[in-house]
Amino acid sequence: MPGMMTRWVLFFFLSAALLRAEPAPMRVGMDLSYPPFETIGPDGRPAGISVDLAGALGAALGRPVQIENMPFTGLIPALQSGKIDLIISSMTATPERARAVAFSEPYLTTGLAALVPAASAAPDLATLDQSGRTIVVRQGTTGEVFARANVRQAAILNLEKESACVLEVAQGKADAFIYDQMSVFQNAKRHPGKVRALLAPLQKESWAIALRPADTELLAGVNAFLARFRADGGFTKLADRYLAEEKAAFEAQGIPFVF
Repeated sequence: MPGMMTRWVLFFFLSAALLRAEPAPMRVGMDLSYPPFETIGPDGRPAGISVDLAGALGAALGRPVQIENMPFTGLIPALQSGKIDLIISSMTATPERARAVAFSEPYLTTGLAALVPAASAAPDLATLDQSGRTIVVRQGTTGEVFARANVRQAAILNLEKESACVLEVAQGKADAFIYDQMSVFQNAKRHPGKVRALLAPLQKESWAIALRPADTELLAGVNAFLARFRADGGFTKLADRYLAEEKAAFEAQGIPFVF
């Protein structure tokens, strides 16, 4: 009986040690409504550039990845409350957000652009900043911040979903939608004859991975990964896989590409 008890005790401690040795999942927050960066694939699973990037990061850090899908405006609160470990969701690193989170080194440079009705002759957003005009923005984005700081005369319409913002422009209810260049390009491609893209950047922005300020070790690991991933051509491969058409269009217009 003592021998059996000893074996059970050893089994218990060995099992506990194995459980402790297994790395905890890395919970990555994303808003899966932003293809081709963050979306849901035909198989119902998370897909896109950010999903691939999260997978590569998890592999580099030796941790399984668990994608948590949530609205963009809920990402930073979820990080602060400990529901997720980091954010990879096409998030612009801004001074305002940096007061709440720690940002990695930038991994992508982009800019704000404008989506306008196809029939609009406006050459730029400034032309549309007039009384009686409407500029639509997505809630919680840098497009909204830019509009509130720079649009002086036109009305600003704030909506939660990107698709709703695009619909306002496509139906002629809004005169422009301020959003990032990649999305503006893609929405113009999805709605030919209804909208067109003004891709010249209104302002330049950088995307980064967001973490809790106290997670300094994880931040160091993320930055080391990004440097290696870029040096190994990881971002070039992602661009060639997901953004080949966009890359060619940007180059044709003389606009620097994002990666």
